[in-house]
Amino acid sequence: MSESAPAADADIIVVGAGPAGSTTAFYLAQAGFEVLLLEKTRFPREKVCGDGLTPRAVKELVAMGVDIDGPGWIRNKGLRVVGGGLRLELAWPELSSFPDYGLVRTRLDFDQILAANAERGGVTMIQGVNVTGPVLDPRSGHVVGVTAKRDGEQVTYRSRLVVAADGNSTRLSLAMGLHKRTDRPMGVAVRTYYTSPRHDDDWLETWLELWDTEQDGSSRLLPGYGWVFGVGDGTSNVGLGLLNTSDAFQNLDYRDLLRRWVKNMPAEWGFNDESMTGPIRGAALPMAFNRQPHYTRGLVLVGDAGGMINPFNGEGIAYAMETGRIAADAITTALSGTTPAQRERVLRAYPKTLKDAYGGYFTVGRMFVEAIGKPGVMGFLTRHGLPHPTLMRFALKLLGNLTDRRGDASDRIINALSKIAPPS
Repeated sequence: MSESAPAADADIIVVGAGPAGSTTAFYLAQAGFEVLLLEKTRFPREKVCGDGLTPRAVKELVAMGVDIDGPGWIRNKGLRVVGGGLRLELAWPELSSFPDYGLVRTRLDFDQILAANAERGGVTMIQGVNVTGPVLDPRSGHVVGVTAKRDGEQVTYRSRLVVAADGNSTRLSLAMGLHKRTDRPMGVAVRTYYTSPRHDDDWLETWLELWDTEQDGSSRLLPGYGWVFGVGDGTSNVGLGLLNTSDAFQNLDYRDLLRRWVKNMPAEWGFNDESMTGPIRGAALPMAFNRQPHYTRGLVLVGDAGGMINPFNGEGIAYAMETGRIAADAITTALSGTTPAQRERVLRAYPKTLKDAYGGYFTVGRMFVEAIGKPGVMGFLTRHGLPHPTLMRFALKLLGNLTDRRGDASDRIINALSKIAPPS
């Protein structure tokens, strides 16, 4: 920052109070920094999500001291997989690195819980602030704040560093010339809620076969999966996720497909238009580091803004919180440096830290989604995989990225695959 620049409003500005932003802000405040968390909406607010939290996400919540034993948190034992005429229940693996249970919590208040936790940790949050772009230092070209609209007024906030946690559409990243990579998979998720007797199911249920019926009556299997997650409040979250590796991706009516899919469900489950409690909503799923680099000129990317969704299963919340924690650690080290050059050196290492953690695994995931985009592959895997519980337990670990560093044979195979695959 130039010597004539105005005083900063905070050490770090975090844009977006989703899981990534609130986690980043929490850990930075814990490290003693003044943190300003800017959220464009006001809580509570809707977010399109399956609402299911894997053991990876649970671990991050526990680490931040979130009370996951309070009202509204529903535990689950693992994954129930449906496909090829079979149903198989796969318990979450028993690992030293992660808990052996998952959770369900609606995004209507999940993000608010994390934001409130950050505020208790010392973060200053302002809601209803729509960030419109970065403020650049005229000499260095580094981001030294943001412009925004608050209550209809133009405002400017200044800081030593800015974190973009503003999701898939990340206005800040685009303003800095960071566009989506076209060689990365993109998914879409659509979901709604139904009142249902299945609301208290203690398994996350996923359907590996999504059939789309053509006008001539023929059917085709699409790359993706459906889910039924009990919310515990009398409703079930029912949705589906699809990948752009399918030729049908661009021309598919996802909301109509969801309606057609649930019509095949047993009537006693209550998945019909009369029991639907809200509209069908959709959202894009940016996967496998689809926006890079994750640091440039004073701007740090976390969560969906950096495309940090697992391509294997569409999981984003766990990686949002993990990358928020990793970013906070890098920022803490960087801002403790004695010179601007030292600060830059640490921050420029942040993208490599992410690639070391996820790059190889995401590369394997990209290969997986390319494969299942080919006609017949998903059906083959479903028919020949589900009858073998041992193979499916391996698949659960692989798709959920749930291994110990020095675990059993399946852990070692998955870790080796992630290690030898080139991160990119």
